[in-house]
Amino acid sequence: MSRQLTHHSTAFTERQFPLILLCDGVSAPANIGSLFRLADAFNIEKLVLCGKNMNLASARLQKTARGTLGKVAFEQLEDPLEACQRLKKQGYLIFALEITDDSLPLNSVDFSGMERLVLVLGNEISGIGKEVLELADKRLHINMFGKNSSMNVAQSAGIALYEITKSLQPFQ
Repeated sequence: MSRQLTHHSTAFTERQFPLILLCDGVSAPANIGSLFRLADAFNIEKLVLCGKNMNLASARLQKTARGTLGKVAFEQLEDPLEACQRLKKQGYLIFALEITDDSLPLNSVDFSGMERLVLVLGNEISGIGKEVLELADKRLHINMFGKNSSMNVAQSAGIALYEITKSLQPFQ
């Protein structure tokens, strides 16, 4: 008979990936909490929250994050463009997760051999800002097969983190 495993009884090998998740105006507490959980689950380098009026003490955020705020490296900044410019100068490749007229399907990109990358996620309503989209080295999208052209930011982040970490080498 199968038994459900806990955080302490899984046999997963811990690996950290050289990947920063940068949020351009993501504001819903449940989405931010979910992004903390994803950042912990995929053990990425850091979560960067850009925008104004983020309340990390929100009960909804705390409940959704399930204790990961204390485990995930993160920083809060106001300007996503400035944050991307700084990371680009540090040698990071910037990937914007947004459907555009020149975006590539996420599953068509080979991330193996990439050592420092940033995945930019956009606001729940307006997406990623124009300046950040233009600064990005590549714009990526997740192929969808229904009538809608967007999905929840946390859901898309989970899909993207899975696709990227499949071929990305962990920190040595």
